[in-house]
This record gives sequence, structure tokens and C-alpha cells, in this order.
Amino acid sequence: MHACAIPVARVAAVVLAGGRGSRMGGVDKGLQNFQGQSLALTALQRLRQQSVGAPGLLAINANRNQTQYASFGVPVWSDTVPNYAGPLAGFLAALLQCQDHFDYLLCVPCDSPLFPLHLLQQLAQALVQEEADIAMPLAPEVQADGSVRLFAQPVFCLMRTSVRASLQEFVAGGGSKIGAWTATQRQTKVAFQGATEDPRAFANANTLDDLRHLETP
Repeated sequence: MHACAIPVARVAAVVLAGGRGSRMGGVDKGLQNFQGQSLALTALQRLRQQSVGAPGLLAINANRNQTQYASFGVPVWSDTVPNYAGPLAGFLAALLQCQDHFDYLLCVPCDSPLFPLHLLQQLAQALVQEEADIAMPLAPEVQADGSVRLFAQPVFCLMRTSVRASLQEFVAGGGSKIGAWTATQRQTKVAFQGATEDPRAFANANTLDDLRHLETP
């Protein structure tokens, strides 16, 4: 097991499964099957398998089928903001639940089932080194012309739970864009690239076809 720049026992981690699943026809994305089990359960397993050890608490952010999610044996936290308000609402729901007990919150979406097992290690190291409040990955994406560019993946992020008040204020003011909020924080970005990285690590399944494609080695 690798060393972590922060105590993993002080980290809560949440799987974001609170969206509408619009591009999947409105299905509950976190409950869709991936290699024999649900996407949300796959994400929980990858969190438990992190190279620095499992976070001190695992939870799921969901706004429907809460009983089914609860059967996975972790707390289920619903948005405090109505109408499926997106990932920021999931961030806020988790921060409201864990800020008094944990110093850090790791967020991952339910629809990227191949995310790195060293995600927490890399983000924690950057957060500490850069004295940042939020750390997020930069991941390569192939463009139409064949070139590769790095893009921020802010739905995957490690944040200090002390940002809760800032996020509450942002959301209360009608803000909903992750980038607009993170830009107001001390943030750092970590490049996940190179020969040892899975090129599909941050690929997300927006459609059922995407999901089947990710199931294929």
C-alpha cells in the first residue's frame, strides 16, 4: 500500500449518482449494469481498492431508488437542491453530511467505471503540495484530428470540507457550473497521462452504447 499525503481516515468519498440520466433515456444511471453489477457498486469497489487504502467513509449521492442504493451498505445522501441540479448539488449534499466529521471529500461520478486506483493518492499529494482547497485530474482526450489534449475532469475531485460555506453561497445564488465555482477556490490540476495510465480511465458512459463500449477490453 502506498503512503497518502493526508490521512485516509479523514477522507469521505461519495459516488455521484443523482442525475437525471437524460442521455440514457432517463434511466437511473448508477443502477445500470457494468460487467455484471451496477455502475454505482463498481465505483464503490474502486474506492475501496484505492492504492492508499479505502477512504474513512463511503457514500452515494442519489435522488431516486434510495432503498436500492442503501442495499449496497453505505449511506445514501440526496440533494438539498431541487430538480436534479447536477454535480454541484451532489458536492453540497455530501459536504453538508460529512463536514463535521471529515476534513476532506473525494467525489467520483458513477458513470466512469475505470477511474484510477491511484486517484486519491495523486490528488492528495497535489492538494498538500500546492496548499490547494480542491484538486482535480487532467485527462487526455483524443480530438477529431487525432491530436490529444488534456482536459480538466472536475467531477472527480478531492476538496477540503471547509469549502462548504463557499459552495452553499454559490448554489444559493443560482450557480450550477462546476468550473465557475472551482475557479473561485484555490485549485490545482493533476495530469493523468503516460504509458502506465489507462487511456479510458476517465471515460464516462453518457449513453448505453458508451457503457457497452467501456465493457469491452
